[in-house]
Amino acid sequence: LHHYLNKSHYQTKYGGEVSFDGRGEMDTGYIIYFFPNGTDTTYLGTLGRFIPSAPSEYKLIIYPDAIPWKMMNKTIPRSQCTDSCQPGYRKAVNPGAQPCCYGCLPCSEGEISNRTDSENCIRCPALEWPNDKRNQCIAKTEEFLSFTDGTISVSLLSITFLFSLITLLMLRMFISYRDTPIVRANNQSLSFLLLVSIKLSFLSVFLFLGRPVDITCMLRIITFGITFSIAVSSLLAKTIMVCVAFKATKPGSSWRKWLGVKLPNSVVLFCSSIQIIICMTWLAISPPFQELDIHTSPGTIIIQCNEGSAIGFYSVIGYMGLLAAVSFVLAFLARSLPDSFNEAKYITFSMLLFCSVWITMIPAYLSTKGKNTVCVEIFAILASSAGLLACIFLPKCYIIMFRPEMNQKSSLLGSKT
Repeated sequence: LHHYLNKSHYQTKYGGEVSFDGRGEMDTGYIIYFFPNGTDTTYLGTLGRFIPSAPSEYKLIIYPDAIPWKMMNKTIPRSQCTDSCQPGYRKAVNPGAQPCCYGCLPCSEGEISNRTDSENCIRCPALEWPNDKRNQCIAKTEEFLSFTDGTISVSLLSITFLFSLITLLMLRMFISYRDTPIVRANNQSLSFLLLVSIKLSFLSVFLFLGRPVDITCMLRIITFGITFSIAVSSLLAKTIMVCVAFKATKPGSSWRKWLGVKLPNSVVLFCSSIQIIICMTWLAISPPFQELDIHTSPGTIIIQCNEGSAIGFYSVIGYMGLLAAVSFVLAFLARSLPDSFNEAKYITFSMLLFCSVWITMIPAYLSTKGKNTVCVEIFAILASSAGLLACIFLPKCYIIMFRPEMNQKSSLLGSKT
């Protein structure tokens, strides 16, 4: 019977051809039907075709749009409880639920996951931080007060250049008018030394800008400490000379032997040497160094200078404060001397401003981090240096430029009578 069936070939009432191959398989193929649920069982829906004689990729043909999925959007239902956790997340299995039913939690701060369905997140190295998607570790942002750090750096640099130029012009003016009474009064060499030290203190601001390294951390503290000590020592020497000069005006006074350049030069040398010894001891025992702060601000490396020894740092600041306090007290006591020696009251104002700036600087310094600390230091240097420049030299420059008639020996001595 099979022999005859294999050779049979006929046409159905619907016009289809029916024949068999050598294996007894129908050459015409099969139509795949389905019975939709809830409908008349006599209705057959066409789902696809199966053609045995077609090439392998065309044997089975399914009509996706004809499949009546029960999903609201008519899409293929998922055969899993939850979606896969993408990179940046980790799997969190709910207690009592099936293993395939889990939640996806974002990686914690400082951690990443770089593959799908990660069981755990990986912590980034100390100097790296996750990107926004938390699937890759990238280098942390470095924070320090650079030369191009927006408005802050531009403002500080502009102020520094301005006051450095003003100091240079004043120094040139004093050199040009060095033989006039207003410049010669109260030791002109001290005035030149004071102007040079103020100039250097302004220029020391550049050491506080840029990426800190060990050498700049050492230089910035030592430079402003020594230059300010020279400046304050010069004012102390000026104050002492005011008192000595007044005492020496009395007939037969033994103070006359102290007049001259030896006493003020000795005061400046002695007071500055103590500060230099403090600084050298500090550098020898525990010098300042570059510090990478990776904990204060997440995702940021704050590059700053560590003082090394807090005792060394506060010894430098404290010694400057001591010199300023002694100068202030002596100048305050000498403020009522005759007008020919009235520079003492300008020294009083300058030391009062100097002490006020550095006293308010300490709590601000302790309560800030990173480049904000550097801004506080720079502000203290600029404010105190500008105060010395304005209080000590501005009145003299005004007389030289606009009141030349007062720049006469007779004018300076006339007020004594």
